[in-house]
Amino acid sequence: MRKKEYVLNAKRQFEYMNLLSEKFNKEIKQKLKDELGIKNPMATPKLLKIVLNMGVKDALSDKKNIDRGSEVLALVSGQKPKVTKAKKSISTFKLREGDPIGLTVTLRGDRMYSFFEKLVGIVLPRIRDFHGVSVDSFDKSGNYTLGFSEDTVFPEIDPGKIDKIQGLEVTIVTSAKNKDEGLALLKALGMPFRKA
Repeated sequence: MRKKEYVLNAKRQFEYMNLLSEKFNKEIKQKLKDELGIKNPMATPKLLKIVLNMGVKDALSDKKNIDRGSEVLALVSGQKPKVTKAKKSISTFKLREGDPIGLTVTLRGDRMYSFFEKLVGIVLPRIRDFHGVSVDSFDKSGNYTLGFSEDTVFPEIDPGKIDKIQGLEVTIVTSAKNKDEGLALLKALGMPFRKA
């Protein structure tokens, strides 16, 4: 893809994703406020950030694996990942403090809304035999974590061009006070939950 085409696609995507944040501010926020019986509009739950984590198995044996994982995560998120390092040494795993063991990216603002829209509209429907995500993946603070065993479900990843399939974890951090508020927020934003 030429640079000019990439810039045009990025602009279109950016404009489209601004629509999601506008829709949240104009419609969804008020509906949530009424549904949850919240009096203060500032207390209405909202998305704060989306964190992507990738553990790199063979990072200790070959440092190139970190670079490959970094490329994949950068393609998926549109942002350069940060290398996470071991906090303490574990002799059983031949792991020393400070060794690189994974990658992380934090998305906020328009990039967060852009990624969320891509996750709901493109990535989840590409999963084989997908019938919705589980409601059991919320923590007590209303944050939602979703794991992917293969990174090839993301449209940016071409399975023919990568030599190793990686898994990754997506955590959607919300301002919800509990699981019910988090569930109501993500449902309102279009997250397809599995029917009980």
